[in-house]
Amino acid sequence: MKQILQDLRNGTTSVEDVPSPKNKPEHVLIRSEYSLVSSGTERSLVKFGQSSYLNKARQEPEKVKQVLAKVKNDGIFETIEAVNSKLDQPMPLGYCNSGVVLETGIKGFSVGDRVVSNGSHAEVVRVPKNLCAKIPDNVDGKSAAFTVLGSIGLQGIRLLKPTLGETIIVSGLGLVGLMAAQMLKANGCRVLGLDFDSKRCEIANNLDIETLDLSRDNDPIASAIEFSKNEGVDGVIIAASSTSNEVIHQAAEMCRKRGRIVLIGVVGLNLVREDFYKKEISFQVSASYGPGRYDSSYEEGGNDYPIGFVRWTEQRNFEAVLEMMSSGSLDVKPLISDTFSIGEAEKAYDALNDSSSLGILVEYSTQDEQILKQTSIELNDTSGKLDSSEVNVGFLGAGNYSSRILIPAFKKAGVRLHSLVSDGGITAFYHGKKNSFNNSSSDDESVIQNPDINTVVIVTRHNNHASQVRKALQAGKNVFVEKPLAINLLEMDEIEKAYKKINLNKEKSPILMVGFNRRFSPHIQKMKTLLQEKKEPKSIIMTISSGKIPADHWTQNLKVGGGRIIGEACHFIDLMYFLIESPIQDFHVNSLGKKGTQTLEDKVSISIKFADGSLGLINYFSNGGIIFPKERIEVFCDNAVLQLNNFRKLKGYGWKGFKNMRTFRQDKGQEACAKAFVEAVKSGDRSPIPYSEIIYSSRKTIEIAESIR
Repeated sequence: MKQILQDLRNGTTSVEDVPSPKNKPEHVLIRSEYSLVSSGTERSLVKFGQSSYLNKARQEPEKVKQVLAKVKNDGIFETIEAVNSKLDQPMPLGYCNSGVVLETGIKGFSVGDRVVSNGSHAEVVRVPKNLCAKIPDNVDGKSAAFTVLGSIGLQGIRLLKPTLGETIIVSGLGLVGLMAAQMLKANGCRVLGLDFDSKRCEIANNLDIETLDLSRDNDPIASAIEFSKNEGVDGVIIAASSTSNEVIHQAAEMCRKRGRIVLIGVVGLNLVREDFYKKEISFQVSASYGPGRYDSSYEEGGNDYPIGFVRWTEQRNFEAVLEMMSSGSLDVKPLISDTFSIGEAEKAYDALNDSSSLGILVEYSTQDEQILKQTSIELNDTSGKLDSSEVNVGFLGAGNYSSRILIPAFKKAGVRLHSLVSDGGITAFYHGKKNSFNNSSSDDESVIQNPDINTVVIVTRHNNHASQVRKALQAGKNVFVEKPLAINLLEMDEIEKAYKKINLNKEKSPILMVGFNRRFSPHIQKMKTLLQEKKEPKSIIMTISSGKIPADHWTQNLKVGGGRIIGEACHFIDLMYFLIESPIQDFHVNSLGKKGTQTLEDKVSISIKFADGSLGLINYFSNGGIIFPKERIEVFCDNAVLQLNNFRKLKGYGWKGFKNMRTFRQDKGQEACAKAFVEAVKSGDRSPIPYSEIIYSSRKTIEIAESIR
């Protein structure tokens, strides 16, 4: 299918043939008919991409602080790679879509239904059930494409709470402002629209909306006061886009005592206390489409808010906008400036530079469902016969860690990169093309069931790991899975049963390895060599300043990411076991969090006692900030100490013949880990990390995490 993508590094917009997304539970698959280019949001994204690195930094001052902290802790080269990797991710553009349902697993939606959604500019989009709504029969597809943008204006109106007969100012007559003005009129309000663009004022006048053309040196405050019959307006909807703080100041000056201001646009927000204090004016920023926005439980999980408690959600706002279009109280046809085919997308985005353009539509004509549902795309010629003695690799997952770390590491190890899969297909296409994969896909089975692929690398969300590992092993593939192996003990049992069954039925079992890469760091290898000379019990302290992750991030979700002990601290539990070479006899966990909270596991001290008498303490803290180095390991043994700082510098105190070891750049062993795995596959040796150790570390990690839940 065709999709519009943007390159964040330079702002280039392109149309690419990418794999169609595969439908999943609680979602609908939609064949697009029209999508609307947002003249505000998308113009800003394009300008951001086209700006220099310096200007990008000026627009993201908080990100600059993070970058500087990373330079200090990890080094300049790692930081440059990380920044480039973040920018080197394809961005799908668009969020206003109308089309026809191709597939559905949702009650209330049937194949063939005409629907709107917040899907992107693509021939096929996959959308969660709460982010789409049916189109009334008398509303055409072009008009319906304005629904999502209209809901932004509607949500601002709901926050303003206008009543019949009130006087409202709409500052900014772009697409959202023009729709908001019409909806306010339908609500029985007297409306005055303000804009510097004479053409937009003319469009508003044709829609029976009174306007003030600011390009003619009209005084907005005096005009608004006069419009309100010298009482001051009841409320102001700010739909403008400006860096100036004057817009907010003027809005406050226009208002009567206890007036209301709601911001749905983007303006300067240096508020002057006196403006609001003397009139007790209320000010609120609206969150996009309405209740449910940015709530993963609502948007991705499909959990609706009860109508008796939350009358207007995102989805119900979509439905309300469509009903206003159906009744004729909202007319968006005069807002349509241009319509381009998907193949002319670059022209559509060039039209954004024309200040007179308003509604720019992208039209989709492909009807062939076989083409639209094609989940795999050939990137390079695969007609040549594959050599079965090669390590032919299929990657499941094309996110940041996969594209930045693992794909280059496996490529350097000399494998043949066969297929790359990502959930939506976009990153698989982009990074597959960049790294010379044969194919890109959105379907896991295209890798697992492909006889030409003998090795599978799994870098997906953690809740997918166990099932993908089992399927790949059962298909006879060698498996490298980025940690964790599983997120609960039931999944561990299923993996062990599958592996045992394969062992009984085959002379040679496929290799299974987890990406515990820190074992392969040159610093850790040196520590291991030094410690093997010591027979006495050891004391190890590992301090990890992990950094804060939002509570609603998928890694914090116990059902998806498994929590931060299973998802991240597993590295250090395994590493401690590797260095001490003794079973865990007992453990105890203290946490700063409360039971039942999702941040329970990111501020913990894990105290471990080993069978040989050694002691370990893992301090995994997210509350230390980003300035402190992320990882420090200290080993105390037989009147000597080893200290490793952030996998860059290892110092020895009291070790005969060893004082320090420093690498030019941070080395956590990712390349060496991938190389060791590939060499084992090539030679037919056992896994570089024994299966028994993988199972042991993974089980103990889950037991430690579950002990505090």
